[in-house]
Amino acid sequence: MIIIKSPQEIELMRQAGKIVAATLKEIESAIKPGVTTGQLDKLAERCIRKFKAKPAFLGYHGFPASICASLNDEVVHGIPGLRCLKNGDIISIDVGVFYKGYCGDAAVTFPVGEVSSQARRLIDATKESLYAGINKAVPGNNLYDISNAIQNYAESLGFSVVRNYVGHGIGSDMHEEPQVPNFGLPGKGSLLEPGMVLAIEPMVNEGSWEVETLNDDWTVVTRDRSLSAHFEHTVAILQDGPEILTSF
Repeated sequence: MIIIKSPQEIELMRQAGKIVAATLKEIESAIKPGVTTGQLDKLAERCIRKFKAKPAFLGYHGFPASICASLNDEVVHGIPGLRCLKNGDIISIDVGVFYKGYCGDAAVTFPVGEVSSQARRLIDATKESLYAGINKAVPGNNLYDISNAIQNYAESLGFSVVRNYVGHGIGSDMHEEPQVPNFGLPGKGSLLEPGMVLAIEPMVNEGSWEVETLNDDWTVVTRDRSLSAHFEHTVAILQDGPEILTSF
């Protein structure tokens, strides 16, 4: 069942989204060669708790950190730790918070120092595919109109979209109905209505869309070990169009 949020609930999610955005800004300012992913995680947790919010990922099904930090060929769910960032890396940071009972969730892929032109193309394509999807998040459209816009944009540039992991509804729970694939046929799926809130999150690979999970049971990597990028926003569908609640 898709839960329609009241204006009051969306306002609380707007506040949660601002905390997510502030945390991503803090992380962005700290990303440079020599910094560890564990240091970024500690920075994020301090920032989240400064706002009297809770990290949504910490302890979720046993996840041991406050952010997901996925490097290079890692798609999602990378565990922060002792790894140092190097010049030329790309790193996807996923942040979720609970504030006053409601969740905000967003992800950004950042370059570390000077990256290759292909890495920059992948980052830009993934970000723009997210906005192509968001532009379809309007009342009267179908859910897969979002999915199709993401897929078409990414594939038009020669990249592939991950099939195994998708976006989701979001609210008082981090993962609610509906699932929001990053691929599909337009005109399919649930009718979009005002009050729906979706976490739209394309995961785009340089090579094949196929992925696998490492032995830590969390980190998802591209099967061909090509680069991957990930962008996500929490988006409210309002009568006059989409509002990005995690914009920064």
